[in-house]
Amino acid sequence: MPETSRLVTNTGPLLALIAATGDLSLLKSLYEQVLVPREVADEIRAGGQSGFGVQRFDEAHWLTVHPEHLSVSPYLANTLDRGEAAVIQLALDESIGVACIDETVGRRVAKLNNLKVTGSIGVLLRARRQGLIPDIGAAIENMRRAGIWVSQKVINAAQELDKRP
Repeated sequence: MPETSRLVTNTGPLLALIAATGDLSLLKSLYEQVLVPREVADEIRAGGQSGFGVQRFDEAHWLTVHPEHLSVSPYLANTLDRGEAAVIQLALDESIGVACIDETVGRRVAKLNNLKVTGSIGVLLRARRQGLIPDIGAAIENMRRAGIWVSQKVINAAQELDKRP
């Protein structure tokens, strides 16, 4: 849960936060600027089978969606999916030290590129510490009900971190 005022985020955390809280307002409360690569915006707006999250994403007019697709380094393009690669590339291009990625490989590659990493659970923990949500357990349960997979190991770690003063 790195402290930062600017954040670049991937698709997974955006959808997970919508599932957890119903919208993306937590991000607006926690960060001065949240950047979304065009590739991520395209993934969300494609909507999958159910269109989950599209409306809430489009309602978050305060998000800074990068206007063009990024020129991603060959290493990132060949290692990660388009969204994760674009998140890391945008963070590097804009000198933003934190990427919000839930997937293990994406997190690992971000760290290899000297970025700090947070994810949907890290955002929820930060929100909980700032008194923006009353219960992290309920938020995680909402995510799971919406079909967002969260490992029991991550849930246990989040609950332990939530207990710390």
